[in-house]
Formats: sequence, structure tokens, C-alpha cells
Amino acid sequence: MEVSEKAPAKINLTLDALHKREDGYHELEMVMTTIDLSDRIELADIDGDDIVLENTSGLIPQDERNLAYRAADLLRQRMGITRGVKITIHKRIPVAAGLAGGSSDAAATLRGLNRLWQLGLSLEELAELGAEIGSDVPFCVWSGTALAKGRGEILTPVAPPPPCWVVLAKPQHGVSTAEVFQALRVDRIERRPNTEAMIQALEQGDYRGICRHLGNVLEEVTMQMYPEVKRLKEKMQQFGADGVLMSGSGPTVFGLVDRESRARRIVNGLRGFCRQVYAVRMLGSNQPLLLDKSRTI
Repeated sequence: MEVSEKAPAKINLTLDALHKREDGYHELEMVMTTIDLSDRIELADIDGDDIVLENTSGLIPQDERNLAYRAADLLRQRMGITRGVKITIHKRIPVAAGLAGGSSDAAATLRGLNRLWQLGLSLEELAELGAEIGSDVPFCVWSGTALAKGRGEILTPVAPPPPCWVVLAKPQHGVSTAEVFQALRVDRIERRPNTEAMIQALEQGDYRGICRHLGNVLEEVTMQMYPEVKRLKEKMQQFGADGVLMSGSGPTVFGLVDRESRARRIVNGLRGFCRQVYAVRMLGSNQPLLLDKSRTI
């Protein structure tokens, strides 16, 4: 038997770090939403009890360092499963990009194995398991749009953004999330995003308000470490995106655009500065993750 799951990327509309916690993590408050740039996860029963992981990218590990592998291993341990499984990751989300590609692969693995092994676990139970794997995994289990607090595992659904295009540009290098948070000085943050204003804009379907209230306290830190990120943001603004922000710890910069024709022009302009450029639609709502809806320009 074999099942497939869609693993969509996420972007941060806001990201605020409130303070450093006793456990070493930062207390976060952020609004995240899914976009229609997705990996595809295929899961199949195999003889024996091994976890076999294959992928179409040479940039991600194929052992316990991979979050999808760890998700399968954790689920087997907790549920007493002794069956083997082959995990195939068809990679489209850029690696180490601030788009939660690895976390989404892990979340899709949990959802898919829940079906493959007919475990009957709820999304709440899968999200609790996901929190043991990574901070973004619970959000990716649910998908949609949410306010995330704590390390990112305390989720409150919020209204999805109105339909629009998202242009993404990722520099060639990746970014270490741990290094960015290490360099962050919470007491020196001068501009914080207005999370409540963002949620209100989402509830009202106010596209211009969403663009106006984009904010990420990690952006300045990453830009100091990687000036190319700042240059990409400036170029995207020059080419006419309505709102521009770095997602997560970076280095991917995204721009919100209200019309496809404008998105195409921005993509064409950015390709002179960056190899990995995409334009995709918002997903945002808690609709089923269908495998045949992706569209990229």
C-alpha cells in the first residue's frame, strides 16, 4: 500500500521574539500561513522493519538527521509499530530557506503514516508528536493560517489572507536558524511587528493592511550576516511588490502581489539577481491539502 501527502511551505507574516526562556529558546509570537509551493511525500510499506528514505534533492540527509525520518521513527516507537516504510520526498521547497520545508515534510509524514498504518490519530495528537521533532512541525501538521506562540507550538487559527500571489526569492546560501537566534539581542529590538494589527487585517480581509503590517525581528540580524538578503528585499521593493519581508530566519525574501501579471514582471526582474525565484498562490485556509492544485510561475 502507498499514500501521498502534500507538504506546503509556510511564510511568516509576522515574527516577534519576546524574551529568552529558561530552556534556552525564545518566546515567540508570530502569524504564519501556508503557500502553494510544496514538496510531495510518498509513503509505502516495505518488507522488514527499516525506515528507508529517498529524495530528489542531494541537499538533505537521508538518515535520522532528516525530520521526516525522525517523524516516522517517533511514530513507530509511540504506537508500537514494527513495520518498515519507504519515504520518498519529491523536493520543491528550497532547503534552509526559512520556509519550513523540513518541518512540513515531517508533518506530512506523520499525516501520511497515520493513514497508511490506519492509526486513527487526530491532528491534535499528531501535532503533539510533531512538537517533539521541531518547533514548526505542529503548525505544518495543521497547515492553514495561525497565530503561533511559545516556541511555535501553541497555535490559534486565524482568518486566511485574501487571494494573492507570493513571489519568493532565495539566495544561493542557506541560513542556520540557531545562529540567527544566537545573534539576536531581544533587548535591542527597535521595531517590533504589530501582531494584533496583522490579525485584524486578516479578519477584515484587508490586503493593504496585511502588506502594511508585515514584520520580522530576525530580518535585521540575518541581513547583517548576509547582506545579499537586504539587496534582494530592496530589489523586490523596487520591482513593485506591495509588501516585502524575509520569512523566518531567512534567507528567503517574499513579496505579496495582488495580480498575476505583476507577479510575472517581478519574477522576470529578480531572475537577473537570483536563481531560485518562484511565484505561487496563497493557500492559507484549512482546506484539504490536494496534490493536484499546485501552480507556479
